[in-house]
Amino acid sequence: MAITALTIVSCTSPNNEAVDDTFEYANERFADLQMLRYKVEGFEQLSLKQKLLIYYLSEAALYGRDILYDQNGRYNLRIRKALETIYLSEDVDHESKDFKEMEEYLKRVWFSNGIYHHYAMDKFEPDFSEFWFREQWKKCATPELEQEINIDEICKVMFDFTMLHKRVNLTEGQDLILTSANNYYDGVTQEEAEQFYEQQKAQWDDKEHPGMFGMNSRLVKLPNGEIVEKRWTASTLYGEAITKIIACLEQARPYAEDEQQCEVIDKLVEFYKTGDLATFDQYSIAWVENTASLVDFVNGFIECYGDPLGVKCSWESIVNFKDIEATKRTECLSKNAQWFEDNSPIDPQFKKENVKGISAKVITAAILGGDLFPSTAIGINLPNSNWIRKEHGSKSVTISNLTKAYNKAAGNGLRTEFCYSRHEIDLLNEYSDMTDDIHTDLHECLGHGSGKMMPGIGDDSLKAYAMTIEEARADLFALYYLADKKMEELGLIPDNNAYKAAYYEYMMNGLMTQLVRIQPGRNIEEAHMRNRALIAHWCLEKGEKDKTVVMVHHEGKTYVKINNYTKLRDLFGELLKEVQRIKSTGDYKAAQALVENYGVKVDLVLHKEILERYNKLDLAPYKGFINPVYSLVKDKDGNITDVTVDYTENYADQMLRYSRDYSTLPLVNN
Repeated sequence: MAITALTIVSCTSPNNEAVDDTFEYANERFADLQMLRYKVEGFEQLSLKQKLLIYYLSEAALYGRDILYDQNGRYNLRIRKALETIYLSEDVDHESKDFKEMEEYLKRVWFSNGIYHHYAMDKFEPDFSEFWFREQWKKCATPELEQEINIDEICKVMFDFTMLHKRVNLTEGQDLILTSANNYYDGVTQEEAEQFYEQQKAQWDDKEHPGMFGMNSRLVKLPNGEIVEKRWTASTLYGEAITKIIACLEQARPYAEDEQQCEVIDKLVEFYKTGDLATFDQYSIAWVENTASLVDFVNGFIECYGDPLGVKCSWESIVNFKDIEATKRTECLSKNAQWFEDNSPIDPQFKKENVKGISAKVITAAILGGDLFPSTAIGINLPNSNWIRKEHGSKSVTISNLTKAYNKAAGNGLRTEFCYSRHEIDLLNEYSDMTDDIHTDLHECLGHGSGKMMPGIGDDSLKAYAMTIEEARADLFALYYLADKKMEELGLIPDNNAYKAAYYEYMMNGLMTQLVRIQPGRNIEEAHMRNRALIAHWCLEKGEKDKTVVMVHHEGKTYVKINNYTKLRDLFGELLKEVQRIKSTGDYKAAQALVENYGVKVDLVLHKEILERYNKLDLAPYKGFINPVYSLVKDKDGNITDVTVDYTENYADQMLRYSRDYSTLPLVNN
């Protein structure tokens, strides 16, 4: 698809005051992607100390970029460097068809932090020829680059689709480690990896407080057959990048808002230096208990979606500050957390008797980094450790300015095409923005923090199905409670029709519209998509007798029709009960059956129809963000007097600047 660039006007005036009516949220499109901007509303009103804290934490967020590239595939850094070298070379014809095709390929690589689609996990197929690529490399590669980059090697990776074709493979019955191209394992099989960590867990002294095994390391088989962990620390793997991150964290520390936040930074620095997972637990506890600060951040090895075993964690960061007015909504939920737990439809033995420390807030994102950039979540719930959640609580956020940017870019074309009737369109137009926010609040603030594990059940009991089951659990919790009268009593929704918008949109998405992100003939791979498909298809099947939800056909088109919203809520509650049982007891076989039977397969005929209808709308199924740019303002004596934020940098310029200014890792990380 041709790139369509919109004129972007800075939303800061010369005196640094916000100018709302000049801000543009949409920027450019390419392939299946649309780049958006997000506005950091309220930044100008922060104190200089808070601005400087955000500035240095933002620098720390950007220095981790190369870590994620290397985690996503061992050839990614070399391929990116080769592509950018050709892209910037004056010896290459920038108007040729091959160059334009390479430009789009490079932009996709930037977006996905590597050569694999960020959602589908498949390797990108270049439209430019291998011959052309090699010829351009000859024109612009220096002797130093030729020593670092073996062109034959990277061409094989880029153009041979029998090699390393999927970053994360979740196909049942296959060795998920050997068939995944991520860089978390080297030479080990799935069975060997599972045995290695089972042995580690057996040696853990404190069974009530298990560590996050293997989250910050690469598992490697040595030539002698020994299997060892190579940890990511300041002095080992990724040390060059981690050292830069530490330096920025230490620059941020003097501007911390209180001593507790200083402790958070200190413990994170200590963890980065040692790689000690007990220190990471101490950091997580300090972080989750630090609720008074306006400015907050996530920085580290956090999410495990990129590992098919759910053990290794990708690097990510977000810097943010509290949206005080919107946080009143999430604080209302957190104050009533025990009521929601007590009234959940799950088995009483899986309920928490005493819900502790659920901190919930709405935040304004100030910078995104690593696995949260350019594609990002709109809500976060951490820490991952179940025992820390149980004893110290969790911290949940909904990211308001990102949600606002998404909503601005969405439009109504999708609803007009896929909603069953005008009634559903009007329902979504009136309520969906609001119910989307409430759904995210319930999902992140309470859903992930609800329920409890049975004694002896570890975080990794469900293996490759763990992430899908956990996301389904949180989604079902949110869906069930959206229709509860308690939500009206708390003033969170206006009436008993609002939840219907969320129900219809969720079922339409799970059964139909999310399939626009899947290539013809493929199964559903990504955990969140599997979760939505699982819930929607299970409810469709279980409600078939009463025709609670049905698929109807009109004038050659398929639609979702909900006949009984009350019974649909009952189905959500019934499934939540079973999913919580699976999670709490570590019932792997039940998780496998639920996901494989309802969350993976795609109806080929329906898929073809949906793609044809969607393509006529000329929409991009995926969206991501361009970060703002922060700059220090100094007086004539060199004293910092302010931090400004600018939104005019375009996507390509930002990616090239990040590669120039924040690349710290060698192109080969052994």
